[in-house]
Amino acid sequence: MSKFDLIAFDADDTLWHNERLYTEAQASFKRLLGQYQSPQWIDQRLYQTEMHNLEHFGYGIKAFALSMIETAVELTEGRISGKDIQAIINLAKEMLAADVELLDHTAETVSHLATIYPLMLVTKGDMRDQEMKIARSGLGSYFRHIEIVSDKSRENYKSLLQRHRIKPERFLMVGNSLRSDILPVLALGAWAVYIPYAMTWAHELAEPPPSGQPGYYEIEHLGQLPALLEGIDRS
Repeated sequence: MSKFDLIAFDADDTLWHNERLYTEAQASFKRLLGQYQSPQWIDQRLYQTEMHNLEHFGYGIKAFALSMIETAVELTEGRISGKDIQAIINLAKEMLAADVELLDHTAETVSHLATIYPLMLVTKGDMRDQEMKIARSGLGSYFRHIEIVSDKSRENYKSLLQRHRIKPERFLMVGNSLRSDILPVLALGAWAVYIPYAMTWAHELAEPPPSGQPGYYEIEHLGQLPALLEGIDRS
């Protein structure tokens, strides 16, 4: 008998590539404004603006675009041209229109696990953007529940579990962000599987759980998840 009533997956950079879109757009943004300040200054100021704007705009590409525009206006002391503003908007449109590229092992792992466990997708960001990515991914039908949330805090996870009548000890979350996918879930007494991604937004960085933390596992890629779950269920 399985130890889990529900297995949940993060989406961005767990099931499909996402952060590299932001990295590429930010590189273009720095080239666009390189005549005004150094790349390091632009990186730092953009990140500060993003953090300040989280409470206003939340997460996602549209919020990122607004923060780029605000940073550009500040950096140029209001002298930025309409042409350059349009270039920033075009960067955001390109990100929104980008193909959804699944990570290795995603399609076969999700389709296989859906035959064994009830699956949930838990992702944060702009609702329309996330809905479009889920549709383009071809994975939506494998998930019994899809939750698009404004943030992944301990309280939000607690509310989610209560709404679905799932006890924390019967819930497992799979994701690439220690801050959003792993630590809040473990704090509730649930299980978590961490799959590091090649690049991580600074805001999502956090110290990993201590060695021997109950319910915490780390694997190299999604293809290792079925064997891990099988081992947990047998133990």
